[in-house]
Amino acid sequence: MLEVQGINAFYGQAKILDDVSFSVGAGEVVALLGRNGAGKSTTMKTMMGMVSSTKGDVTFNGETIKKLPSHVICQKGLGYVPEERRIFTELTVMENLEVGKQDKRPDAPFWTPDKLFKLFPNLAEMRNRPGGQMSGGEQQMLSIARTLMGNPSAILLDEPSEGIAPVIVEQMAFTIMELKKEGLAVLLSEQNLHFAKLVSDRAVIVEKGSIRYQGTVKELEENPEIRDAYLAV
Repeated sequence: MLEVQGINAFYGQAKILDDVSFSVGAGEVVALLGRNGAGKSTTMKTMMGMVSSTKGDVTFNGETIKKLPSHVICQKGLGYVPEERRIFTELTVMENLEVGKQDKRPDAPFWTPDKLFKLFPNLAEMRNRPGGQMSGGEQQMLSIARTLMGNPSAILLDEPSEGIAPVIVEQMAFTIMELKKEGLAVLLSEQNLHFAKLVSDRAVIVEKGSIRYQGTVKELEENPEIRDAYLAV
């Protein structure tokens, strides 16, 4: 469903991504792992058209999206939840959800506020609360819920477990597994290996902008040399 083929990307003269390639299938969760600054967020921003790639391609549902504007990529059904969350703090939960609303797609789950409130019970209890009066974890849930209102068939989650309470991390893991059951392709950027192991089918490790490992999570668990080389703090 989602494929990255040999992309390169620069910030000014600095090369950030070097021939990065991987794929994510429908109903699959792939963890993009690496230390802070390894290139995970840049990879996602390049996929979303927010960073230009000088080489390679990004395809979604068989269509090249590399040169498309970010809003067009979103309209085609590729959702993106940035690490910064970027909710509208002055709008209520319901108003934030309404902002993200798109038409139903034939190849993707259809989300309504009621369906999302079953997925995120915390949000149901604060549907009329402004986003700025919510905790970081609640804002993360709202950011994901708002993206799902666009009815994507694939979603990019940038550091969803970063800086949130352990109980919210557990709920986040449950949410990702539910998205998998719905058939979404999920690309998950993470530094938290334990969290990634809870929800992921495969792992892709990036270090200094290059792919260093691809394989199942089970294979990664059985390979301490790889973990120590690229994931240990």
